[in-house]
Amino acid sequence: GAEPFVLMVLGDSMAPEFNDGEIIVIEPDGATRDGSFVLAFVDDEWTFRQLRRVSEAPGVGERWSLQALNPAFPSTPLPDLTALRGVTIQKALPGRRRASKRYV
Repeated sequence: GAEPFVLMVLGDSMAPEFNDGEIIVIEPDGATRDGSFVLAFVDDEWTFRQLRRVSEAPGVGERWSLQALNPAFPSTPLPDLTALRGVTIQKALPGRRRASKRYV
């Protein structure tokens, strides 16, 4: 049981839902599902993306990808879910309590 932690969104890859400078709360042991906003460690770097199920074909099993919300950024295929390190449970704009949003 790791404790939740916060990160600041950098860049516009997850706009318009998550904008540059917003704070996100990550739950390391959070339940992930298709559509969850996740933190992952892929190709020796950290990334914040939306988890998407690509297909579930007989004999192939589930296939997943990490997708940016901004279409200018490519998707990253995942062979399995071992790269996931946590799921976003909340976001907030620094200094604006009412701009907070929960994802659980």
